[in-house]
Amino acid sequence: MNAFPKKLLLRALAGERTERPPIWLMRQAGRYLPEYHVTREAAGGMLGLCNSPEHAAEVTLQPIRRFRLDAAILFADLPQLAAALGQALAYREGDGPVLSPPIRSLQDIRQHLSLSRLHDELAPIYETVRRLSAALPSDVTLIGYAGAPWTVATYMVEGRGGGASEHAVIKQWALSDPDGFQPLIDLLTTAAIEFLERQIAAGAEAVQLFESWAGILPEPLFRRWCIQPVASIIQALRVKHPTIPVIAFPRAAGLLYDGYLQATQADCLGLDSTVPLGWAAEKIQRDLGRCIQGNLDPQMLVAGGEPMTAEVERILQAACHGPFVFNLGHGILKTTPPEHVDALVRQVRAWRS
Repeated sequence: MNAFPKKLLLRALAGERTERPPIWLMRQAGRYLPEYHVTREAAGGMLGLCNSPEHAAEVTLQPIRRFRLDAAILFADLPQLAAALGQALAYREGDGPVLSPPIRSLQDIRQHLSLSRLHDELAPIYETVRRLSAALPSDVTLIGYAGAPWTVATYMVEGRGGGASEHAVIKQWALSDPDGFQPLIDLLTTAAIEFLERQIAAGAEAVQLFESWAGILPEPLFRRWCIQPVASIIQALRVKHPTIPVIAFPRAAGLLYDGYLQATQADCLGLDSTVPLGWAAEKIQRDLGRCIQGNLDPQMLVAGGEPMTAEVERILQAACHGPFVFNLGHGILKTTPPEHVDALVRQVRAWRS
């Protein structure tokens, strides 16, 4: 048992059934906190916030000060990787991130994208990681992250992010000309490897790959563009950083969750709110000895009260027999009352396996 790292989250990610589940929450730094809006305004908006180590570090630390969370996740935004490759990134009120020009052909890739300035453009993020590594309490784990290649590609091709798009443009390109689309995935795979390696060098103790749009691909292309790139990223990280755990989160993958962990070799599988915990406990914790993370519905956190308490208890009971990290099934919603987050953290911290 002494071989396990000491921080609670790192122990769980290493495959240990801990005395209580560690807890952190996707988008735990963000719009539901009043202090976030003050910092964002001081930074001059979202783009300034993401590119200012001072302000990005402050926003990352805000939920750590408020709640007794076991990890801090770097505050940055998925499209920053696309911008570092050559697209222009802007944020429009009510529209979220906008990337231009959209990348919709092999010629666009060759004309507009390059790895040549990747680290110059991402240098503020690496500095944010260094600041956080020095500032966090000794028992709090620092998580770095990147968008998985397919998900970042959806931003780059559609020219915008989130659920406003039905992803018709990227799916038409990817489905009708898969070999022409492949170079974009290959470029993003290389970029993600380098991006995460630099975060680890700056002090990240674990990393998460967000595959927010795993659920929109048919099975053969899911294996080609969600599984294979993530497996390549993890394999490359293991060469230089064999002790850094990787969490993979293929949101809405449905039945394709089955076999994903074996194929990618991630240390921990992030579960969205639809994944049955009985399946995850048997197939991931028991059969593989690996960690699962999740999967409270973010709307339940908005609701709070007895319904939330009962659902948290159900999740804890279902997942407590193996390595487990408590989280949500997706990010915190901006309508979430902070007092509900406080109640959630208190309940999980009071649990004993």
